Amino acid sequence: MLPVDEQLHVISSGTAAIHTVESLTEKLRGGRRLRIKLGVDPTAPDLHLGHAVPLRKLRQFQDLGHEVVLIIGDYTALIGDPSGRNSTRPALTIEQIDANAETYIEQAFHILDPDATELRRNSEWLAPLDFAKLLQLTSEFTVARILERDDFSNRYTKQQPISLHELLYPVAQSYDSVVVRADVEIGGTDQLFNLLAGRDLMGRLDMEPQVALTLPLLEGTDGVQKMSKSYGNYIGLTDAPDDMFGKVMSIPDVLMVKYYRLATPVAVDEIDRLERALAEGAEHPNAVKRRLAREIVALYRGSEAAIEAEEAFDRVFKRGEAPADIPEVCLVLTEPVYLPGLLKDLGLVASANEGRRQIDQDAVRIDGAPVSPGTYEVSRGVVEGAVVQVGKRRYARPVSIV
Repeated sequence: MLPVDEQLHVISSGTAAIHTVESLTEKLRGGRRLRIKLGVDPTAPDLHLGHAVPLRKLRQFQDLGHEVVLIIGDYTALIGDPSGRNSTRPALTIEQIDANAETYIEQAFHILDPDATELRRNSEWLAPLDFAKLLQLTSEFTVARILERDDFSNRYTKQQPISLHELLYPVAQSYDSVVVRADVEIGGTDQLFNLLAGRDLMGRLDMEPQVALTLPLLEGTDGVQKMSKSYGNYIGLTDAPDDMFGKVMSIPDVLMVKYYRLATPVAVDEIDRLERALAEGAEHPNAVKRRLAREIVALYRGSEAAIEAEEAFDRVFKRGEAPADIPEVCLVLTEPVYLPGLLKDLGLVASANEGRRQIDQDAVRIDGAPVSPGTYEVSRGVVEGAVVQVGKRRYARPVSIV
């Protein structure tokens, strides 16, 4: 293993906070392989780069020689993580959770080394809990402590409902840490309460407490809001290579180093060098961003796809050409055509509401002609067989089936 100082340099890169650095240093100085835990609730079927941030940190720990424990929260997903919520999450069925879990696992192993990953489901130990054991666990927590969480305290102050089962979420997540004997648990900044609750529970049970390592939320392509499908600013892990490359190229320059640290396998020392070079003007931002886009596409689609995606990007943006392989989408075209709905049906936007926003922002073109803001209905003949474009990189050609 690397010396402790060098390990700390790698581990600290891109992190928001470590509770505590002293505890982590002491564990590393022990010279043993640490057990690094990440728990994920499979509550959504599609993932984006923001979801992959903690997985990249896990991979860094693997590369340093430590053990990774990836916990699929198939049981905690039945509760729904209340972190950052102002209302109770809708319940998922076991079938939905299982399907989402398979998608998550498949995508996670684009980043993690499967042979060096201990994959667990927390139903293994949460499902067999009897009422006596549950009472014993909950006796280690106080209602006052649970209500210190911002989301709970805000909802309580505003007299918004808090279901009793939600209060059990940090209990269940903490017990996960106890069962797998975690040395370090990773989570987003919104997970800090849960991570510290696990640290406290382990201490009360006379175990060596885990270190809580939090990671910042990754801003989306708009550079402002956190990456989210609902904001339309996400880079999906299953996006087409051309689309993924173009989206990365659209992020603000100020976010490039953060993306390198949180979303790529580039070595920390090399990222440090790039950061200095950008600050000193020794590297051109466009070249650094192109490399970033290639690294991300190569990670999920392979190096050959990354090269082809860059070539496609240049065809569109350097030479002003439309992509060579615009997808044709067969659908029923009514008269008149509701354009925001068409954009959704073509897969160019996530929802009709987003389609309206794109139209009002002068971001929609039909055969190269801009669509005026407020134009939500067009004749069928205008769009049938035409190239419909949203933004600078999303294209489709609607073909009527009637």
